[in-house]
Parts: sequence; structure tokens; C-alpha cells
Amino acid sequence: MLGILKRVFGMFSKDMGIDLGTCNTLVYVKGEGIVLSEPSVVAVRKGTNKVLLDGKAVGNVAKEMLGKTPGNIVAVRPMRNGVIADFDVTEAMISYFIQKVHNRKFGIMPRVVIAVPSGITAVEKRAVINSAERAGARQVFLIEEPMAAGIGAGLPMLDPIGNMVVDIGGGTTEVAVLSMGGIVSSQSVRIAGDEFDEAIMQHMRRVYNLQIGEQSAERIKISIGSMYPLEQELTTEVAGKDIMAASPRKVTVTSEEIREALRETIEAIIRAIKDCLETTPPEIAADLCERGIVMCGGNSQLRNIDKAIRKEIDVPVRIAEEPLTCVARGSGLVIENLDKFKDALESDEDVMGG
Repeated sequence: MLGILKRVFGMFSKDMGIDLGTCNTLVYVKGEGIVLSEPSVVAVRKGTNKVLLDGKAVGNVAKEMLGKTPGNIVAVRPMRNGVIADFDVTEAMISYFIQKVHNRKFGIMPRVVIAVPSGITAVEKRAVINSAERAGARQVFLIEEPMAAGIGAGLPMLDPIGNMVVDIGGGTTEVAVLSMGGIVSSQSVRIAGDEFDEAIMQHMRRVYNLQIGEQSAERIKISIGSMYPLEQELTTEVAGKDIMAASPRKVTVTSEEIREALRETIEAIIRAIKDCLETTPPEIAADLCERGIVMCGGNSQLRNIDKAIRKEIDVPVRIAEEPLTCVARGSGLVIENLDKFKDALESDEDVMGG
């Protein structure tokens, strides 16, 4: 009986690909493309996992509450470093996004492809699958983020050609060399957008005695952040709380000083790229001399990041078109062509067996 119900509900459900990111969640619906892009933030009552506004304080609504909530309300980011940090809240978030896409609460049983970091454990994979199943998915497949990013960036993933993807997200940077529908070598480091923001917050505290929040740090990163000298350096005004006087204060910061604040994080990412190249077979390494590196993920949009990498690693570096959506588009193309990409996927049985 349950099997029949699943099939019936499945007929009226929209299969989807989900990029379940530390900072943002994007949803691709089969036949429609990307239909949702919202922050991975949930507002809950303190001490409980009860989502506010009847389960609707998720995404954009919740992000506006970050750092501004009264004592009894907490805005939570349930994903940390690309993996689930809070199971119940992640489940509530996935459930909300699935319902929002379908525009109804009941009778939703889609098949779902979810992109996960390449370095996560079998236990962490199982947690993602369980959360999605409890949120209403009838069948869940996992794909490794660099694989999804490569597919979304339009690389010839199934050909016997070496491709290199560097996906800088919010919680992790995924570096992978791909060929014939598989990952030849990879590195997953938990240094990405969150660490960029943290480095900026520490710089403001150390140099200006100014305390700023995550959102202010992110704004600085977007407005003047860079990884290599700019033709014309930039400045921006930053408001925060003076640590000594405990009162509001404004200062002006430059792109040079923010670049210096970010130097260690970009060096760690370049090290991960070099480590990945070291374990790449010579024939595929030869392909990369021609084809170079493709950058994906929201934080690959930092000014001149391609020049900083090119200076250290002498191969072509290019930013993918719409880098923020590469993983979501790749996950979506997989759900559109499950048979074609089945070897790149893991299901419940694979993870349980692993």
C-alpha cells in the first residue's frame, strides 16, 4: 500500500536537485531550472527547535533576524562546513524549501539529488539522506559537490579528459580533478566564505578596536574584497561597536588592508589545489596544462582570485558562468538525466553499505 501511495504522490511531485550550502540553499526543479535561492538560516525559539512563524521563519525571513533577535529567539545556521550541525533544524529547513517549491504541505514525495562535500563521512552522508527523507523525499541521491559543480559549469564530465574544479562555498572549498564521470583526486578543506568573513571581523577588532557582525563582514568582503592587487584600490565605510567605549563608531577601510587580512585563507586554498595536483596522474595533469582550472561557488567571485591562483599555479584559471549556481544546476541536470549520471550518485543503500 505504501509503495502505491509513494508512486501516486510521486507522479504529482516535482523532482529536484538541492545545493544544501552552509550559507545558501538553492533548489533546481526538473523541467523548470533554479526556482529558489535563499540563505540557510532558520529562526527558532531559544532552547527548542520550534521554528517561528508556523515553520516559515526560514531563509530570507530568518537571515534578516541574524544578530538582531531578542533573547528568546535565535537565528540558527544548521549547516556548518557543508555538513549538518543541527539535525532537527536542517530537517525543518529542507521541509520548508520542498513545501515552498510545491506550494503545498501534503502529498509531496519528490526524488531529490543533494550535493554534499567530497570529504564528508558515511555518518554525515546518512544524516543528509535521513533529513531529506523525513522532510518528505521519496528517494534521495547524493552527489559530490565538485562533480555537481563540473556538470553545472558545462565541463565534458563523461569524456576521458581531465578537468579541474575549485568550488569555494560558504563552509568548504572543494578541489577536484575529474575525468570520465568520476573524481580522480580531490581535497576538501573547511576554509571558505565563513573564514573570509571571520578574518575580516578579526582584522576590524585588532586594528580598529571595532566589533562588527557576520553580515557587516560579508558586506565588506563583497564591496572591496580582493585576492590580488586591483588597478584602482577601493574603500568603504564600516560601522560597528567600539570595544573600549562600547558605543557605535564608523571607520573607513581599504581594499589593500582587507586583502592582507584574507591572505592566509587564500594561501590555504592554493595549498589545497597544489596537494590535489600532486596526486593527479601525469596524463590527466597534461590535460590541465591546456584546460586549466574552473572556479565555482559564490566566493570564487572575489576580485582577482583567478590572478592570485594563476600566479602560484601556472595553468589557465577561469571563473565559471554564474559560479554561485553551478552546484545547483549540476544537481538539477543529474535529476533530469539520472540514467546518464547514475555512476556518480550514492543512494541510501550505498551509504548504508559504506
